Amino acid sequence: MRIAILADVHGNLPAFEAALAHARGLGYDQLIIAGDLINGAPDSRACWELARSLGGAILRGNHERYVYDFDAPDAPPLWKSERFGPVQWTVAQFSLEERRSMAALPAAFAHDGLYVTHASPRRDNDSVQSYTPEHEIIAMFEGVTAPLIVRGHDHWGQVRLWGWGAIVTAGSVGMTLDEHPTARYVMAERTDDGWRFEHHAVEYDVDVTVQRFASTGYLDAGGPMARLLLREIALASPHIVPFLRLYERWTQQESLSLGEGVERFLTYY
Repeated sequence: MRIAILADVHGNLPAFEAALAHARGLGYDQLIIAGDLINGAPDSRACWELARSLGGAILRGNHERYVYDFDAPDAPPLWKSERFGPVQWTVAQFSLEERRSMAALPAAFAHDGLYVTHASPRRDNDSVQSYTPEHEIIAMFEGVTAPLIVRGHDHWGQVRLWGWGAIVTAGSVGMTLDEHPTARYVMAERTDDGWRFEHHAVEYDVDVTVQRFASTGYLDAGGPMARLLLREIALASPHIVPFLRLYERWTQQESLSLGEGVERFLTYY
């Protein structure tokens, strides 16, 4: 039994297609998209349609939640602000019925000692790092007894040995952040000795994705944050989180628009 697990495509169609082609070349019995299929690069709709056509399992992640809960009464007001311009672009690509189908996606996949989720069963935005305290891991995966847990959310591949097995972070198909712009995924295989896994890094034409930012109108419509997403994909390095930390500090000291903040960040950092 071989299962290809792809996470965090983030609307990057060329990366998605490259990872799928590589996985098909290796051969698999089951495909799982472990959340955050959409939102990030411009082609969320194409990625959604392609994933749905493949017949595999699609799990929901925090970026699906941003889209299907966008108009909910308790949605954070920040979602309607300029900071969430890329999310607003993505929401506009889908009908209300399609957004409801995203809300109905399962949060996890479990099979014969393998457990797959986007971040953790506790929350869709939990992070697991080498330094995450043991008590936090226990709280995140309470009740999960599978010896192999595969997850996404954190955009770099890693392995955390824990309890009776391992927690494997698959890395991001469409937005890796370790300065190597390749499409990442994990292949898990059930053998007589239990589950084994292997990380894969697949080259794709990053320039095609970069060009899509302009040709689709996404770079303009998404506002300042779309510029940072473009840089994250082009350079495979973190921009969004470092910027937001700096921007919060800057705005405590002076009046600074989001656009001005992004311009300062891209110029000096």
